[in-house]
Amino acid sequence: MGKRMKNQLLRLLVAVAMLLAGQANAQVINSIGEENMKVEQGLKPQPKKAESPYIADLDTETPYFQAIDSAQTYIYSHNWPVAEQWLIKAFTADPENPNNSLILSNIATLQRYQGKRAEAVKNYSLALDMTPHAVTLLLNRAALYVEMDSAKRAIDDYERVCELDLYNTEARYSLGVLAMEQGDNRRAEDLFNEIKRINPNSGLYHEGMGLLNKRNGNYARAAELFTQVIKLQPNAQLLGNRADCYLILKRLNDAEDDIRTALEMSPSDPYLYLLRAKLNKLRFQRDDMQRDIEQAVALGLSRDYIKQSLEE
Repeated sequence: MGKRMKNQLLRLLVAVAMLLAGQANAQVINSIGEENMKVEQGLKPQPKKAESPYIADLDTETPYFQAIDSAQTYIYSHNWPVAEQWLIKAFTADPENPNNSLILSNIATLQRYQGKRAEAVKNYSLALDMTPHAVTLLLNRAALYVEMDSAKRAIDDYERVCELDLYNTEARYSLGVLAMEQGDNRRAEDLFNEIKRINPNSGLYHEGMGLLNKRNGNYARAAELFTQVIKLQPNAQLLGNRADCYLILKRLNDAEDDIRTALEMSPSDPYLYLLRAKLNKLRFQRDDMQRDIEQAVALGLSRDYIKQSLEE
């Protein structure tokens, strides 16, 4: 492949990746090379805003180019199944192409969007076979393992990231959360303190310590820590965690404000309706509580879990 054609291919792959990057939590690889696959130190990756594709002077004579170009069109229209098929066609058209790690990664991400988790794991793994030091690929596969309740495999991938990137805070944060879930609060605190050593201003440190304090029953301190992150980078999950602390502290108006703002950001999050049900229970608004319970159930929470949470 000539230099000009290779540059055109990379620009097209970047356009495909950028379109994917605005759609979900999975990080999307948009360049080839071990060093470029590392996340920025001290920052929690956020989805990038999707942009309209603009690629000039493309040579679309080869089936490989044509398939990627078609995938880009369907990604832009959010037609994940058809986009996936076009990327598979690109891979099949040139299975020895050195850029196929990126192709496989984006196929896996599209499959993840569609809930095809086993297939996504397979393709992230195939991509890692080609680029075994790709930190972003490891982070994506680890996050997918978490979704699949494969904690041991997720931990293996996150620990591998820590070996490859001594300054990676995201992997340490995720390992800390997993440690808490396994009841190892001391290890979680050690991992969060590692983040602070790497980047004293990291939001991930404050968020992790907020979760740890909440788990230990230090709700006022947890709310303070969540607030430090929310001031800089508000999101529905942080607001929900702070609202939960406020409910326990009986700061009901503050909890209501957080739940309202979080629902504006993430109206399909069932946990937020559970929090509002708790709020309505504390205010003795039974009808409103029941409506929120039904909404949480409709969005995927089990009645047993909701019942247990409301009784706590």
